[in-house]
Amino acid sequence: MYPLIRLATGIARARRAARLGLFDTHVSQHICWPWDIDPWSELNNGRTLTLYDLGRLPLAVRTGLVDTLRRHRWGLTVAGSSTRYRRRIRMFDRFEMRSRALGWDGRFLYIDQSMWRGDDCTSQVLIRMAFTGRAGIVPPAEVVTAMGLPADSPALPGWVAAWIAAEAERPWPPAP
Repeated sequence: MYPLIRLATGIARARRAARLGLFDTHVSQHICWPWDIDPWSELNNGRTLTLYDLGRLPLAVRTGLVDTLRRHRWGLTVAGSSTRYRRRIRMFDRFEMRSRALGWDGRFLYIDQSMWRGDDCTSQVLIRMAFTGRAGIVPPAEVVTAMGLPADSPALPGWVAAWIAAEAERPWPPAP
């Protein structure tokens, strides 16, 4: 089941928190509950991706992105991701999530998120987000301009640019 109550709580907290700049980091605290685990009593890999929503959406609230999307009747959807899992999060472990925007290209906004237990990073995900409107994909520069910010993205980190290049080589649709 989708964690709607946890999401609503995170969004409510984000609305009360200080505004963030577009490239600032949103930090949130979480607990791995019994319904988040796999048969080995640790955070399920698929659930990890779902829980990353609990950082991304409050980040969008705190930066003012959600207000802009609502004003223009635009949407936001995940268009790709790459995840690294490095350390376990076990049932009832507390962990911190860090979420930040890295920049954009002509089609997508790139978000970096990570989960931390103390000083250990347990996982990290690079998310490619697309803005959607009635006519299809809305260029990120148009969205950022509507937020009152400069349309030019800072240079994306090399590892993000390499991922974008690798994704461009990947065949779509996949071979049967």
